[in-house]
Amino acid sequence: MNTADEDRAIGEVVERLAKAFPNVGVDKVAQVVSDTRPEFADVPIRDFVPLFVERGAKQRLRELA
Repeated sequence: MNTADEDRAIGEVVERLAKAFPNVGVDKVAQVVSDTRPEFADVPIRDFVPLFVERGAKQRLRELA
């Protein structure tokens, strides 16, 4: 997965999580996703990074909701 594809996939993660957590707000969802993404910066195979970010962000958002 190249950087553009990963960025697009992360954008889709934000959209999905914003729908799943409407009470949190899209800006906060985007911030949580943005804060979660660097945890996977050193992962050599990038194909699953959006999935890992989504799972991590979802867990954090559940704690906020």
